[in-house]
Amino acid sequence: MSEPTALSLVPPAVVLVLAIVLRRPILSLMIGTLVGLALYDSANILTNFTTTSLSVMADETIGWLILVCGGFGALIVLLVKTGGSMAFGRLAFKLAKGPKSSLLMAFILGVIIFIDDYLNALTVGSTMKRVTDKFKVSREMLAYVVDSTAAPICVLIPLSTWAVFFSGLLVDNGIAGEGQGIAVYMQAIPYMLYAWFAVAIVLLVILGVIPAFGPMKKAQLAAEQGRPAKRQIDRDEIQISNEYGLKAIEDEFKNADKGGKLHNFFVPIALLVGFTVYFDIDVLKGLTATLAIMLPYYGVQKLMSLSEMMEQMIDGFKNMLPAIGTVIAAFIFKDVCDKLMLPEFVIGSLSPYMTPQLLPAVVFLTMSLLAFTTGSSWGIFAVSIPIVMPLAQAVDANIALVIGALLSASSFGSQACFYSDSTVLAAQGTGCNLVSHAVTQLPYTLMASTMAFVGFLILA
Repeated sequence: MSEPTALSLVPPAVVLVLAIVLRRPILSLMIGTLVGLALYDSANILTNFTTTSLSVMADETIGWLILVCGGFGALIVLLVKTGGSMAFGRLAFKLAKGPKSSLLMAFILGVIIFIDDYLNALTVGSTMKRVTDKFKVSREMLAYVVDSTAAPICVLIPLSTWAVFFSGLLVDNGIAGEGQGIAVYMQAIPYMLYAWFAVAIVLLVILGVIPAFGPMKKAQLAAEQGRPAKRQIDRDEIQISNEYGLKAIEDEFKNADKGGKLHNFFVPIALLVGFTVYFDIDVLKGLTATLAIMLPYYGVQKLMSLSEMMEQMIDGFKNMLPAIGTVIAAFIFKDVCDKLMLPEFVIGSLSPYMTPQLLPAVVFLTMSLLAFTTGSSWGIFAVSIPIVMPLAQAVDANIALVIGALLSASSFGSQACFYSDSTVLAAQGTGCNLVSHAVTQLPYTLMASTMAFVGFLILA
């Protein structure tokens, strides 16, 4: 395909429809990939599929993602098996007085763990789900709270993996001078409207100012009646006839892991955040250093033998394979969309409307569509920034506002896309069905994105 055409929109449409109908994201992504390859070169579908898959698997980002996700799975299972997670759960169990306060605790924990959306999604979900279960809060609602304090919070905090990545892009593309990437990034934080609105809306939903509606209302009603909708059950969860039964959950907190101590939860989290900051916001180094310290830390307490801890870590890594598989499938699909020149088609179609007054809103709309359809919140912007930012400079648009629009679109795509890494991990951490999570939170993300779009029109 030598020129971008409207056919590039077909594979994303196929994936979105199949994801909703089949509720199997990996299968939907693979079918969408094959459709895209058929449009690209129907005579060499198999060859192009294997070549693209191998190219994606050889990418450094995929290797990083597998190690980070698997490492988080290993750390989380240690937190559970050593009683640290249960000790935190008992504390939260005592402090939470109802559905609102339990969700508010999840929100606050999500804001505190701002360093990375992966860490946020997996840690908050896995530690809070039993607490919210006690008050018959649906896993879908918890997953929405977790997802809303993942990418949106990370975008707004200049000490996060998101800030480091995007500030580096600004320097690489000449938008910021050497060493000034974070400073330019911080100038755009007030204009990251989607992130601000997403955080505000989820807080209003928690407090009941904005009621549950649409698919979320159905999920909440099912939870209140003891009928969790398409819930993903963890192997380590106690199986009970009424999974949301108050007495059963109370007994679980009182009787399970009585030896669990709070420091076995807070020390690993504090080390992970501290090491990540120390290693220049490198989550993989921070995670590796944390695990290296926690093994002897737990061993000295005689909570488990070294061999037992290694076995549990391997199981934790295995638990992350469905999430890892979904994200890898999304990367392969994104690569096929690039072959079909989807970014160029979308940007080219909307470029006539890129006047100084409309540019921020058009950039937000364009990049949101691309991030939502491809499931790529970072990769799509590495490709798009060299196109968008020179155009912004040429029409003399407000650069900080345009950067805010780009980051708003990125956080929207991360949260709203059915198969983005953040959405997948929020569902994984909370034990919620992925498609159920994506469908129930979509109306709220669309509400925030609409408000952001209007805001960009007004500010420009």
